[in-house]
Amino acid sequence: MPNLEFLAWLLPILVIGVILALSIRILREYERGVVFTLGRLQGVKGPGLILVVPMVQTIERVDLRTRVLDVPPQDVISRDNVSVRVNAVVYFRVMDPEKAIIQVEAYNQATSELAQTTLRAVVGQHELDQMLAERDRLNADVQRILDEQTDAWGIKVSNVELKHIDLDGNMVRAIARQAEAERLRRAKVIDAEGELQAAEKLVLAGEAMARSPESMQLRYLGTLANIAGEKSSTIIFPLPIDLLSLLRGKA
Repeated sequence: MPNLEFLAWLLPILVIGVILALSIRILREYERGVVFTLGRLQGVKGPGLILVVPMVQTIERVDLRTRVLDVPPQDVISRDNVSVRVNAVVYFRVMDPEKAIIQVEAYNQATSELAQTTLRAVVGQHELDQMLAERDRLNADVQRILDEQTDAWGIKVSNVELKHIDLDGNMVRAIARQAEAERLRRAKVIDAEGELQAAEKLVLAGEAMARSPESMQLRYLGTLANIAGEKSSTIIFPLPIDLLSLLRGKA
């Protein structure tokens, strides 16, 4: 009889202990729990110690930390019909745990799929030169569209960064030839501009010497001094053009 009485006291205590053990949930500071009672939403709880009635209530844990989503490489045709492979990184976090659980089945997968389609759509609207030169603009466009679409899920997209824009070998060689041609064009333009400026200066110098014929004789003497200083065996005596004209007229 004493054993039966002891078991009669021990059994309820064990049942209560098991129920308490199954009811206790501990949520960290960055976690929230969405509690359902018989399938109906009761609210968001946490962080800390919370109690969940077994068989009656269920809980869904939601991590509020910023998550890093690596978007797989996407094959995209640019606006100027160039095939490229683009991948990116998306940074997002859950702002409303209730919407993240109720409004979408799996918010991680949904955000990943939406990021892939958005990346293809945005990059396909730009030309290759814009992709390479205006990467910040592409990042801002993708981030804005993702943030607008995921707002109904209680998710905030804080940043999007394009990692790589890969081209095939033929396109890389074509870009290299284009860059080389552009450099040659700039070199020719600079050379032509130098010739033009030199010609303009020579015209001004000729006009100045025409106003003062003595300057031409000084120029001759300066040239002779330069030739003599070079230790050359050849000495050139400049002959004035006017003298040749005079001799031709007498003949």
